[in-house]
Amino acid sequence: MTQTSEKTDVKNEFEALMASSKETMQETVNFLRHNGVELAFDKWVTIAKYAEIYDTSTQVVTNWISRGIVPAENIRVVEELNDLRLIKAVKYK
Repeated sequence: MTQTSEKTDVKNEFEALMASSKETMQETVNFLRHNGVELAFDKWVTIAKYAEIYDTSTQVVTNWISRGIVPAENIRVVEELNDLRLIKAVKYK
């Protein structure tokens, strides 16, 4: 197998994985909407993404949640996604 054909194979595999990922994401969003859950993913992020955006650690964010610094209404648990916790993307401290 030539290097060019290996690159083509890798590119094709990557594109297939990306297409599958996009399809899965859309199915998840559709499922949530169908069940009355509407989350704007630019306003609600995972704890890890929040920590990345606001340059802190996930442990600090988790502590804020447990200590009540992050109001309960700014936390969402999505049961359909294995109890994924989302946090409203606003600065807390």
